[in-house]
Amino acid sequence: MQELKIAGKKVAVFGQGDQISYSENYADATGELHDVFESLGCKMMGYTSQEGYEHDESKSIRGDSFCGLLLDAVNQEELTEDRVKNWVAQLLDEGITESSGEAAPVIAATPAPQVEETATVALDDPVLAEEIIAQVKTTRTGYAAHYNDRTDKTMWISTDGKSSYVTSGAPGYE
Repeated sequence: MQELKIAGKKVAVFGQGDQISYSENYADATGELHDVFESLGCKMMGYTSQEGYEHDESKSIRGDSFCGLLLDAVNQEELTEDRVKNWVAQLLDEGITESSGEAAPVIAATPAPQVEETATVALDDPVLAEEIIAQVKTTRTGYAAHYNDRTDKTMWISTDGKSSYVTSGAPGYE
């Protein structure tokens, strides 16, 4: 990315993580991404409060704030929608869409995302959940289990990082 000529561009970063299971390094990649853009001379925007989060450490902390919006779909999913709405309003107030004397960016109208309500969720599909657990028990490959004792849920993440599932309870194969 060092060859990019983006000095002066307005940039805001966001990320997602599990602040309980990974409390020592919650959403570190967001902080690393922030640092890359900042080193390229970008104007960083969208810093948010740490209030309401339960992490211990993060590379995303700048002073008393996060360097962008951090979300936790495992432990605080119910807060995500409001956090996103508030962050977008904050970015608009900070002037992220305002031109700085150069040509204004072209913003194409994006259609609203369509949510497929029939998508399979392992938590609601015991057969799929059992298939995943059986695969992990027999091969110890395919998915890695990340148990959160606070919520009593296990997130199964595929070894290729392309899919994940959530089941109730501990993995049960240790």
